[in-house]
Amino acid sequence: MATLNPPHDFPLDRTVPGPRPEASSPTAFTAPPRACDAHCHVFGPAERFPFSPARTYTPPDSGVDDFFRVQDRLGLSRAVFVQASCHGSDNSAMVDAIQRGEGRFAGVAMIDQSFTDADLDELHANQVRGIRFNFVAHLGGAPDLDVFWELVHRVAKRHWHIVLHFDAKDFGEYAAVLDAMPVPYVIDHMARVPATDGVEQAPFQRLLERITSDERCWVKISCAERLTDGKVSPFDDVVPFARALIEAAPDRVLWGTDWPHPNLEAMPDEGELLDLVAAYAPDEAVRNRILVNNPQDLYTFS
Repeated sequence: MATLNPPHDFPLDRTVPGPRPEASSPTAFTAPPRACDAHCHVFGPAERFPFSPARTYTPPDSGVDDFFRVQDRLGLSRAVFVQASCHGSDNSAMVDAIQRGEGRFAGVAMIDQSFTDADLDELHANQVRGIRFNFVAHLGGAPDLDVFWELVHRVAKRHWHIVLHFDAKDFGEYAAVLDAMPVPYVIDHMARVPATDGVEQAPFQRLLERITSDERCWVKISCAERLTDGKVSPFDDVVPFARALIEAAPDRVLWGTDWPHPNLEAMPDEGELLDLVAAYAPDEAVRNRILVNNPQDLYTFS
């Protein structure tokens, strides 16, 4: 499968912490059958799946066997692995994790212009249903938009969707890009809006207007640990944001742990993150839509 990553040489870059050794069991509710963690990653193991020499951070190994233990503790059965920038455009670790799931997992890849149609066909056969672009500053900033559109239109032919990772302050600058999107698109982590600025802040109001008015727009109500004041629990200040998005478009909201939480200093407890979904969606039917029906609609798990 195509990749631009040369052999791994462990450059001197920033090393980030790994997740907690063990998640707690959720207590607020029991996850329904086929509940999905719709945003998580696998890192390495580096001996088998080297990290990209162009990466901006180096995580410790957090492979699919570690992820299985987290899923078992949380009572979840499905997952969407999202390719992270530390592996660059080499999606091998993600594809291996999907294959290990035997139909329970799907993926969102990162690709570049070197990918052939055969490469994309192989990804599709391995339950990849989207590609991701990072626009956030700490991961290298916005992509070249000419290349961006070339890749978007290539995967649109396969009816994939586009996952977009923005900094809140930049979200409003890309309205024209979103308006021109030919396929569904997913905004990661509630556009990374800081909870301390309140739901009336301009970036969140733009996001709320977007999901309300554009049926192509999906949003992940993930990463409370990145949005909350102080970056540690409790996450009460994030609840109004998630509730507003759910109220606006309950059939286009996804939830995920973001395990193993790259680029965080204080690691959250995944059981606590799942419990938070009960605060986001007190109604069981709505909660089940977010955890089961919505990811099934977007990823068509086999």
